[in-house]
Amino acid sequence: MGNNPSRVTAQDKAILDMKLQRDKLHQYQRRITVLTDKETAVARQMLAAGDKKRALLALRRKKYQESLLEKTDQQLAQLEQLTRNVEFALIQKDVVFGLQQGTKVLKEIHAEMGGIEHVEKLMGETADAIAYQKEVSEMLGGRISNQDEDEVEDELAALELEVNGPAPLPNVPDTKLPPAKVSEEEQTTPQEQEEEEPEPEPERRAMLAS
Repeated sequence: MGNNPSRVTAQDKAILDMKLQRDKLHQYQRRITVLTDKETAVARQMLAAGDKKRALLALRRKKYQESLLEKTDQQLAQLEQLTRNVEFALIQKDVVFGLQQGTKVLKEIHAEMGGIEHVEKLMGETADAIAYQKEVSEMLGGRISNQDEDEVEDELAALELEVNGPAPLPNVPDTKLPPAKVSEEEQTTPQEQEEEEPEPEPERRAMLAS
């Protein structure tokens, strides 16, 4: 009789589950690029129309999606490495929890995908579109980090410069300066200075005459 096939352990199953999650995540990364490109285009269009608020919202949503994918991928990679290198029985609960969180985040990312029509709602003027924009803004307020917010502001500034060009310099005032006042001492000519020199004292005159 042949050898019995090796038993699949809980560790093997956990590693397989993590690989499947990462594969799914990478599929989302490829698909979401279409949406983030569209969100950048929406931001550019809104800036050209002078609507900085909606441009910022589009970039914030884009940043949130990108950071969500990146952080989840890093967490799954670390978890997979940990599972391979550490005694599985010691970290099994942590791994199970990590997989549950990964599944939850994948569902959240799937919901975020939304489709192009959701991205286009970011620049809509209808009541439905405005309500959606408010909902997205409130959701991002509790989920995007301060560092991500700073990076979004930098991206907005760069995009604004690209769309509108550098800000014009302030106009130089065209008023002529009044002529400088010249003091009486400066107005005195050398001839006047000679005339104003005091007469030599009598003793000095006698010495000069001798």
